[in-house]
Amino acid sequence: MRQILILLKLVLIVLLWIPSASFADTDGAIELNKGRPITLKEAVALALLNNPQLQVFSFEQRAREAHALQSDLIPNPQLEIMVEDAAGSGSFNGFDQSQTTIQLSQLVELGGKRAARLRANTLSKKLADWDYETKRMQVLTQVAKAYADVLKAQQQVSLTKDLVHLGEQFLNAVDERVKAGKVALLEKTKSEISLSSMQIELKKAKRELKAARSNLSVTWGSPEAQYESALGDLFEISTVPTLESLMERLTNNPDLARWATETDQRQAVLDSELSKRIPDVTLQGGFRRLETTDDSALIFGISIPLQLFDRNQGAIEEARHKLGKAQAEKRAMEVNIKKNLLETYNTLTFFHSQVLSIKAEILPGAQKAFDGISEGYRFGKFGYLDVLDSQKTFFQAKRQYLDSLANYHIAVADIERLIGESLAAFTLTAIKGEPGQ
Repeated sequence: MRQILILLKLVLIVLLWIPSASFADTDGAIELNKGRPITLKEAVALALLNNPQLQVFSFEQRAREAHALQSDLIPNPQLEIMVEDAAGSGSFNGFDQSQTTIQLSQLVELGGKRAARLRANTLSKKLADWDYETKRMQVLTQVAKAYADVLKAQQQVSLTKDLVHLGEQFLNAVDERVKAGKVALLEKTKSEISLSSMQIELKKAKRELKAARSNLSVTWGSPEAQYESALGDLFEISTVPTLESLMERLTNNPDLARWATETDQRQAVLDSELSKRIPDVTLQGGFRRLETTDDSALIFGISIPLQLFDRNQGAIEEARHKLGKAQAEKRAMEVNIKKNLLETYNTLTFFHSQVLSIKAEILPGAQKAFDGISEGYRFGKFGYLDVLDSQKTFFQAKRQYLDSLANYHIAVADIERLIGESLAAFTLTAIKGEPGQ
């Protein structure tokens, strides 16, 4: 039986040691394996586990918890040993005339000081919990925005590759027309210059993608992106909920929700300062040995500070003013958060309508014009400048579409940060797919 138990323990140790298929444990931190795609869910998990700023707030939580523990401890007693009338002159040159006193003193806190102090520090720890939650929401928003930027940058690279491919095809078509004597050699030179410019744009798009990937990986403390690509549908948007329904969810905002605890904590600090008006007492008791008469005696005492001048007036007034300040700050925070929600909501609705407009109106027309002019050029119906202009218009529209999609998703992340929950709870209809799908 004992051998079986030992074997089970060894198996358990091995299972706990083996890393998962998606993540590898390195120096206590979970890192994504190189060369594989990443999902938004994985990016969020990595950031919550390894974000350096979140770890700072985690230590602050533990520190305040320890401070609350310390505030609940009873003061230590004091031991006092005193020898009098010894090692002097004359008859006091030895210890025969001495008195030896051994005394214990204990401070006794009155007025509920310890309970008030503990409540204030316990609420301070809860404030640290709210600070952590606020930072957690900020990190989630940062991840969502960075992820949207990566998806956009990936699409920009794909779009620019298509542009380069079209440029190469167009250069071949121009070359054929030059050989046939239908156009001058100058048009081929212009096409080559245009293709070189497109290739430069592709290098720029790849550089921006690399920067976007690094910005995402920084959220989990890795300056270098170790994933191959980000999986996700940049083209999916949803119906926008009403402003009123979002306003009702502001109570979930950690920046606002924390103020109930903040007010309670400052009230607890005021109660703690008020309790200090009642003086504490120090109880004393001990044993005294008188060598001259070979007698012993017990001693008792009590000491009480006289509250003649310092009755903690200043600290009490300071705590009262800070309580009033907290109530004013809460009202200011409510106004500021509502203002931010209104501004972000306007941004969200703007980019939502812009995405729909570009997809339904601008892109189909720009693509139709580009395809028609490109085809007409082959038959000599349009000139080279007409092709370039239609190509520029079409690809600028696609870039604007990608920018609007990314800005839409960024606005969604900002809204979710303000209401403290996902917009998926409000949206009933999803609009998916690229134009033409």
